[in-house]
Amino acid sequence: MSGFFAMGGYAWYVWMSYGAAAVAVIVEILALRLRRRHAFDTARMAQDADAAGPATRPLADLRSNG
Repeated sequence: MSGFFAMGGYAWYVWMSYGAAAVAVIVEILALRLRRRHAFDTARMAQDADAAGPATRPLADLRSNG
């Protein structure tokens, strides 16, 4: 069993590459969750602004719509 974990003297490189891949996957999952949350928050704010009507829009938006 120790021969398997030693991997012919290359264990350090092999296990570090597995570790780096695992860290990269975990970081990507966390980043995806944050991007998803941000997208939902942005969509929710846009929906709330549309539901509120034009009275709550900034003056610059009212001017540009003519």
